[in-house]
Amino acid sequence: MLKLTNALPLCFVIASVGLAQAPVPDASQGPPPGATILHTGAELVVIDVVVQDKDGHPIHGLKREDFTLTENKAPQTIRNFDEHTSDTPLEKSEPLPPQPPGVFTNFTDVPSNGVLNVLLLDNLNTPIKDQANVLNQLKLFVKKAAPGTRIAIFGLASRLYFLQGFTSDPAILKEVVDHKLLPRGSALLDDVAGSNGDNLAPSAPELNTGMGPGQIAFNMNNFETEQQTLQNLMRMEYTLDAFNVLGRYLAAFPGHKNLIWFSTSFPLAIVPDITLADPFAVMGGDMEAEYRQTTNLLTHAQIAVFPISAEGLVSDPTLDVAKSGAGYTKNPGGVSTSISSFLQTQAEEHQTMMAIAEDTGGEAYFNTNDLASAVSKAIESGSNFYTLTYTPPPPRRGEDYRSIKVELNKSVAGKGIQLSYRHGYYADDVLTPAKAATPEAAKALAQSRPTYSYAAATMSRGAPMPTDIVFRVRVLPASTSTEDAIAPDNQLNPKINTKGPYRRYDIDISAPGSNFSFKVQNNGNRIGGVEFLAYDFDTDGKLLNLIKKSTLLHLTPAEHQKFVDGKVGYHLELSTPAKAESFIRIGIHDLISDTYGVVEVPTSSVIKLPPPVYPQRK
Repeated sequence: MLKLTNALPLCFVIASVGLAQAPVPDASQGPPPGATILHTGAELVVIDVVVQDKDGHPIHGLKREDFTLTENKAPQTIRNFDEHTSDTPLEKSEPLPPQPPGVFTNFTDVPSNGVLNVLLLDNLNTPIKDQANVLNQLKLFVKKAAPGTRIAIFGLASRLYFLQGFTSDPAILKEVVDHKLLPRGSALLDDVAGSNGDNLAPSAPELNTGMGPGQIAFNMNNFETEQQTLQNLMRMEYTLDAFNVLGRYLAAFPGHKNLIWFSTSFPLAIVPDITLADPFAVMGGDMEAEYRQTTNLLTHAQIAVFPISAEGLVSDPTLDVAKSGAGYTKNPGGVSTSISSFLQTQAEEHQTMMAIAEDTGGEAYFNTNDLASAVSKAIESGSNFYTLTYTPPPPRRGEDYRSIKVELNKSVAGKGIQLSYRHGYYADDVLTPAKAATPEAAKALAQSRPTYSYAAATMSRGAPMPTDIVFRVRVLPASTSTEDAIAPDNQLNPKINTKGPYRRYDIDISAPGSNFSFKVQNNGNRIGGVEFLAYDFDTDGKLLNLIKKSTLLHLTPAEHQKFVDGKVGYHLELSTPAKAESFIRIGIHDLISDTYGVVEVPTSSVIKLPPPVYPQRK
C-alpha cells in the first residue's frame, strides 16, 4: 500500500495492522461502461422508457425496431436496447467479509442489475400535518411492499439527511418508519402546522398613521409579499441543493433509480412579482441555471422522479363550514380573492410536480389520499422499462437544450398507450457548477442565501456518504488516557468554546489507487491531487474540530501504473471532547474529478477498543 504524506508524494509499501487483514473492496460500483455523460460531445445518451397501456399496466415484449428516437427532430440510431422487468432475478454479489473491530467502509452492496428506490421525506416544503399523513401511509406501504424491493430513505430540511441505506429487509424498514421518523416543522413555511387557516385577504387596518387606508394596505402587501417570495426562494435553493447532492450520490450506483418525493409544495416558478413597487427586488439569481444543473445531475444518475403530494385530496379551506362568515363583514371581496388564490396555488404546485416528473421520466401523483398505493405504483412503474442508448450528433454553435422524442411505430402503437421518459438534456458538464447569466444575477444569488458548497454538504453530519471513492478506514483511540491539548494541525471551531480534556483518535485510511483521476501532461506524466479530511461533530451536528491534509501527485507513467495497481494509505489524528459522544466524519476528496468518499463513525463505537499497534518502520 502506498503511503502518502505532505513531504513526499510517494513512499514505499507499508503494512497497517488491522487494515491489512481484509482488502478494500474494488470500486466496482461506478457507472457502467457507456453510462450517460451529459456534456457537449457526449459519447452515449441513455434513455429509460416506461411503456404502459391505458390502464397504467406495463407493456412487455417490445423490440428495438418497435421504437423510433429523435434528438432535435433528427432520427437517431438505437445502439443498445434492453428490457427491464420487476421480476428480473437480481444478480448476487459476494457479501463483504466481517470487518475487524474499529474498521469501517463506505462500500454499499447493491445488485448491478437491480432498480433502486429512494423515499425522500420533504419536511422543508411540507407542513407537520401532511408529514404525519405521509408517515402513516408509509407504515401501510411497508407492510405490503413486494419482497426484494431495495429502498433507501432520505430526509430534507435545510439540507439533505441520510436516514436509511438501501435495504430489502421489511423489518429494518418497519423499524425506521415506526420509530425513527418524526414530523419536523419547517422554518420557511407560513403554515407550519398545516392547519389551513383563514386565507381571506386582510382588510385595511384602522390606524392613525397619517397615511390613508390605501397606502397602508399597499405597504403591508409589499412587506408580506416580499417576505413570502424570499422564503419561497430559499426553499427552492435548499431543495435544488439537496437534489444536487442526491444526484451525485446516486450516480455511483449503476442502473435505474426511482426517487419518490413526498412534498406539499416546491416553488419552482419564481418570476418577477408585478404587485411590488420593484418587481425584480426579490429575484435573487438565475433560477434556470441552477434548475438545469439539477436536471442534468438527476438524468446523469438515471434517476426518475415521482413526486407525491403529501397533502392528499384537499378542499378550499375558505369554504369550510366552521369558518363561514369569518371576516366577511369588513372584507366582502376577500372570499373570491381567497378562492382564486387557493386554486392558483394548487395549479402551480401540481404543475411543478408534473414538470420535474416529465423532465426526468417519472410520474406525479396528487389529489389522492392513498399515498401507500401511490408509492407502490411508482415503484412498479419505475421497475418495468426499456433502456435505449444512442450516440448524439456533434453540437451546433449556440446549441443549448437538446430535445428527445421517443415513439412507438404504428405497427405496435395502440390507443391509450403512454410513454414516460426524459424529454431532453442540457449540453452542459454535469459536474460544472451552475453560473448566473449576468454578474448582477450572480451578485443577487450570493446575497440571497448561504453559498452552496458540495464539499460542505458532503462533509456535514448525517449527510449521504458518497461512494465515488470506495475506501476503508480504521478508527481507534490513540491511547487509553486523555489529553489537555489537541492533536497537531487540528482546527477547533472558533465559534464554539470547546474545552478539554480531549481524546485523540488514530485514523488510518486505505483506498484503491484506481479510484483516483489524473491529468496527462504532454510528456506523458500525470498530475493528481488528493485531500484527506476528518471532521468532528457533536450530537447536534455542530462542527467542533477538523483536520485537512492535501497531497499533490506528479507521477511518471511507471509511477502512475504502480499507483493505480496498488492501494493508497494515509494517517490522520483527530481530537474529540473526552466527556461527550462525537461523530467523526472522514472523507477522501479527489481534487481532479471533484469526487468524494465519506465514512461517518460515532466515537461510542470505538472508544473502548485498544489503541493501535503500528509496525516499526525500517
